[in-house]
Parts: sequence; C-alpha cells; structure tokens
Amino acid sequence: MLQIWGLILFYGLLTQSSAQLEAIPVDSASDLSTALSLTSPDLLSGLLGGLTNRLLNSNLLDILHNLPILDNLKTVGVSSGGLIGGLLPKLTSIIPGLKNIISINVSNPVLLELGLEQSPDGHRLFVTIPLGMVLELKTFLTDKLLKLDINLNIIVELIAVRDNNGKIHLVIGDCKHDPGSLKITLLEGVAPSLVQELVDTVTKTLTERLPHLIQKKVCPLVNEVLSSLDVTLVHDVAEILIHGHSLHLKL
Repeated sequence: MLQIWGLILFYGLLTQSSAQLEAIPVDSASDLSTALSLTSPDLLSGLLGGLTNRLLNSNLLDILHNLPILDNLKTVGVSSGGLIGGLLPKLTSIIPGLKNIISINVSNPVLLELGLEQSPDGHRLFVTIPLGMVLELKTFLTDKLLKLDINLNIIVELIAVRDNNGKIHLVIGDCKHDPGSLKITLLEGVAPSLVQELVDTVTKTLTERLPHLIQKKVCPLVNEVLSSLDVTLVHDVAEILIHGHSLHLKL
C-alpha cells in the first residue's frame, strides 16, 4: 500500500511540475509577431528599398565618380617610387613627361541590386552592396582610352543591441569589402605591349588598393543611411534579430 501511495504522490508531483512549466512564458514567434508592425515580406522589401534609395539620395554615385584613384595609386610603394615612379623611368626615356599626362577617370558608376543573408544563429543580417564602375586610363602611348570594368561588393553586417535602458537598436557590426568579389576587366581590345605593361601594373595596384579606398568612402555613408531609415522598419528588424528569429529570406 505504501508503494502505491508513493507512486500516486510521484505522479501527482510530476503533473504539477509539468503544469508549472507550461505556465512559464516563452519567447515564441507568435509572441514576437504581436510586437511587429510589418510582415516579413514588407520588412525585406522595405529594408532593401530603403537602403537603396537612401544610398542613391546620399550621392553614393558621386562619391564613386570622384574617387581619388590616381592620387591613391601614386602613393603606393613610395619607397620604390610608387606605381608611376616605379614604372615610368623606363617609359620616360621614350616619351619624356609621361608621368604628367596620365589620367584615370571614373565613369558609369552604378549601384546594383542589394542582397540579404541572415546568419545561422539568426542574430546577424548581412547586406551585400554590389558596386560597378568603369576606369578610363588615358596616355599618349595610345590615342584610345583604356577602359577597365570594375566590380566590387561591400558587405555590411547588421546586428541588434540592447542599451542600458532596455531599448533595442539596429547598428552596424562590421563593414568591409568582399575580396572574392573584385573583378577588373579590360573592356576594349588588346593593348600594345608597351601599354600592356602599364595596364598590368595599374590592375595589380588597383587589386591591392581600390577595395580599401571604396570601403573607406562607402562604409561611413552606410552608417549615415542606416540612422535615417524608417523608425518602424528598423525597430521590427532589430526585434527579429535580437530574438534570433528568421526573416524567411527568399531573395
């Protein structure tokens, strides 16, 4: 009889414990949805559209167009004469003063379609900002412009943080270029051998320096753009990320 009552008492306690566990509030998706003002598709389109429009309205393309590329190239490897100083001594014996007549201009800067990817833990959102432009290299070695097509992605990490007052904010965790996305292509024809040496040197130096130059100019702009997005949109994205829920990306 004592064993029977012991079993009844055990199952009674087990039932009571189960009831208590069920009463503990959990952070479910349904609970979160009540705190959101926008649905997932609206969040995604709103975030992508908002970032795209704000970037364009903040003169992103003008920033790309006015990149000080030639000045940046001239500062590379100063100890060895830099790009221009390192290559031109060989060329100046053929055409004196070549260093002073080279120009590199940016044309056709473009912002391509943005992309989104959420981290596996759900707490981070990566925004891909694909950029394109054409570099026009002019030299008296040829009467034609040498055009280099440039493509590069900037990756922005968005995270949600909670301040001392318990408020949630959407901030940039990191902003950098994607090394594997850089593509530099000579657009028109094949350069003469003498010019090709210059093109090869410019391409090599651009690979080393241009991504950092673009990153330095674009990332502060992205930070400004993020702070100017719609408050409701930013709040909802931050709520989802802080709880690690999925944005259901299908882009």
